[in-house]
Amino acid sequence: MTPAALPTLALRVQGLRKAYSDVIAVDGLDLQVDAGECFGLLGPNGAGKTTTIEICEGLLTADSGDVEVLGRRWETDEKDLRELLGIQLQDTQLSEKLTVDETLTLFQSFYRDARDIGEVIDQVELGEKRHSRVGGLSGGQKQRLAIACALVGNPQLLFLDEPTTGLDPVSRRQLWELISKFQAEGKTIVLTTHYMEEAERLCDRVAIVDHGKVIAMGTPRELIDSVDVSHLPPPEPRKTSATLEDVFVSLTGRGLHDE
Repeated sequence: MTPAALPTLALRVQGLRKAYSDVIAVDGLDLQVDAGECFGLLGPNGAGKTTTIEICEGLLTADSGDVEVLGRRWETDEKDLRELLGIQLQDTQLSEKLTVDETLTLFQSFYRDARDIGEVIDQVELGEKRHSRVGGLSGGQKQRLAIACALVGNPQLLFLDEPTTGLDPVSRRQLWELISKFQAEGKTIVLTTHYMEEAERLCDRVAIVDHGKVIAMGTPRELIDSVDVSHLPPPEPRKTSATLEDVFVSLTGRGLHDE
């Protein structure tokens, strides 16, 4: 499939619902992601973000609702979608005994239109670690390798689930640059994050999710401008400008890091 033939909507989700026993993880969620944008899903732990992402990735089956990815559906187009998506899970488990080169060679073998391994290694700045075992990499290097595994298949849509959690500020900013470069190629990114600076820096639009539903959607600036900071509670009563976390507190009365 050539880039020119890609649909204008990279992702369409309508009426999505998923329950586990008596717990409703996703409750009638709707969203649309335009091709070529970086779209963020924000919300506290347990809001339904990861479940939504995993349904869109074809890793979970929804109880009801409609999901269309790059103009295709998992029920009928699974083989095509596997070739078009890159996926970085919240906790990617890679064999620690393999080297960086061996790991990417393995992932490259899964795709018909895979990228050159050396090119991807250079893109994620792991050239000096190419022949190092995964078990000897730092946390930031392992995260970059996980994203390299998602990129080596030459995807049109990249799913990133909390890609910078636990990283130091330097490693986090290195990943931001990598994500921005991927989008600059005309590709689409859907990411979840707890970091508001990350969402404001990377995302064209964000959706705030709570209790399995989208409760607000727009550009970071649109959502921030919608908040009256004078009504926000302490500890920052003298604030003159809002943040995305303030948007969430204003809407729900709790923070993005609350359980």
